[in-house]
Amino acid sequence: MFDDLRPHLAELRKRLGLSVLSVFIAFIIAFTFHNSILGWITQPLNNALVEVGRIIESQDKATWKMKTDEQNTTTQTHTAQDAAAKLQKRLQEASKVADSKLGILLQEAAQAANELSQTLKHMDLNQTHSEHNSFEGKITTHQVGGAFFVALKVSFFAGLLGALPFILYQLWLFVAPGLYSNEKKMVVPFVVGGSIMFFIGVIFAYYIVTPFGFQFLITFGSFLYTPFINIEDYVGFFTKIMMGFGLAFELPVFAYFLALLGLVTDRTLIDFFKYAIVIIFLIAALLTPPDILTQLLMAAPLVILYGVSILIVRMVNPAQDEDDEDEVTNEEDTETNDTRQRTTD
Repeated sequence: MFDDLRPHLAELRKRLGLSVLSVFIAFIIAFTFHNSILGWITQPLNNALVEVGRIIESQDKATWKMKTDEQNTTTQTHTAQDAAAKLQKRLQEASKVADSKLGILLQEAAQAANELSQTLKHMDLNQTHSEHNSFEGKITTHQVGGAFFVALKVSFFAGLLGALPFILYQLWLFVAPGLYSNEKKMVVPFVVGGSIMFFIGVIFAYYIVTPFGFQFLITFGSFLYTPFINIEDYVGFFTKIMMGFGLAFELPVFAYFLALLGLVTDRTLIDFFKYAIVIIFLIAALLTPPDILTQLLMAAPLVILYGVSILIVRMVNPAQDEDDEDEVTNEEDTETNDTRQRTTD
């Protein structure tokens, strides 16, 4: 038995080796552009931080800041500033009617009062500026080599995306020996269709899912806490979402080729639909942030893609009715009996 599997294992090892090599080459190329790739990856997070900052600044801050204390401090600052200005004015007036020595002292005192007034004014401006910029979400790193490891992660992610068509081609070459000659010609639709659907899933997640998901997650609790996002965690989180949506959008492609091989029919997918709904929502819960909005944004397209897969399979390998199956069985039995009779004669 092992001798029969040995050629298949050798072929599998060859295809895996070529796939890993393609990812490594794409990784090296992507590493030279890791700053641009990282900027593309962090753009949804930056947009969400800016948008949440606008939302928070436009709302009443009394729910999350001690506004009474701030008002008291501001009032005291203004009172001291007014007193210092009044003192300066009185000292300047007194210096004009006093003798020379006393006038010089009064002028120096007026100058000191002016400096005190300017200092209080500067403190008031800084406090006002701080109030208007209270939300300062940041992207940080907690490791000494955090930036380097992040560059490796984003380069590997980009390399995997770049090598995807070649990986699909190697997958097709591995299963091609077991196909008929007419089925082997479907290599181009498999590679092109699989790559396009994967990239559509990534684009859908990037432009539709992440803006809503990140904004919701950052907004929740930002009235109490300032978000400092760890870049290492964010990159892993982001790539998991992208890969999950990319693989999810491969469903119609794999359904088409499974139907082409006669492994599934539209009746099979229809009967499995009630279980597929549960599996889809479980996958959405595992691959998306823990909020219902993002989960629905992944589960809804998957349900639609499952319906599209049923239509595709119906066109490629429709399920036969029981009457048709009986007729086919009777025809096969008749042909078998005729063959046996001719053999006997």
